[in-house]
Amino acid sequence: MTVTTSGANARRPRARILLVEDDEPMAELLEASLRHEGYDAVTLSSGRECLSGGLAPDCDLLILDVTLPDLDGFEVCGRLRSAGCELPVIFLTARDSRADLRTGFARGCDDYLTKPFSLEELTLRIAAVLRRSGRTDRVDRLLQISDLVLDDRAHRVTRGGREVVLSPTEYRILRYLLRGLGQVLSKAQIIEAVWGHAEPGRGDGNLVEAHISQLRRKVDAHGPALIHTVRGFGYVLRSEG
Repeated sequence: MTVTTSGANARRPRARILLVEDDEPMAELLEASLRHEGYDAVTLSSGRECLSGGLAPDCDLLILDVTLPDLDGFEVCGRLRSAGCELPVIFLTARDSRADLRTGFARGCDDYLTKPFSLEELTLRIAAVLRRSGRTDRVDRLLQISDLVLDDRAHRVTRGGREVVLSPTEYRILRYLLRGLGQVLSKAQIIEAVWGHAEPGRGDGNLVEAHISQLRRKVDAHGPALIHTVRGFGYVLRSEG
């Protein structure tokens, strides 16, 4: 994915993901999170809907809830595999017994994630499955705004051609801000994305502030400010030039 600031902020999807989840609040949360990560996400609510034409030809990955109102995810995956479908499949489920795990992989899944899970863990598993399946050819790891460039393959950041040395945590925060370019991201969102805590603990907000302050010193040292505070809401990465 390449993000630029010339004209409208345009971004190409990293991959196209089909999510089959009947819990509407969960589906909305997951779809929004996947889109924030740069994926093109589409949601269906039943197994039969998925089997009756829900798979687009250019779909790269299927995320499949096991407990669906009609056919369970195991049955859906089994039918897809029997029909010759090789699309990578990640199961999401609260069923964590060894028997369920064996059934999931026997039906042809590529990964099996039990609820509750963090959004960061899900995105890491998505990236791993896409990489193993060879479906990452159209994934561009270069994130950019103005003269700030983050190369996610090399884990290298430059500003105006000069290398910016970041700690691992600073790097993850900057990558999260770049992926949400133009969006105001709250401290709670940053905490969940970077540290994996759904519920921020005492002092976590101050920790975010400290890392943002360090990022500003490093990223904005050689050019106009790109990291901005929106008081009462969070932080946003944008060029005001």
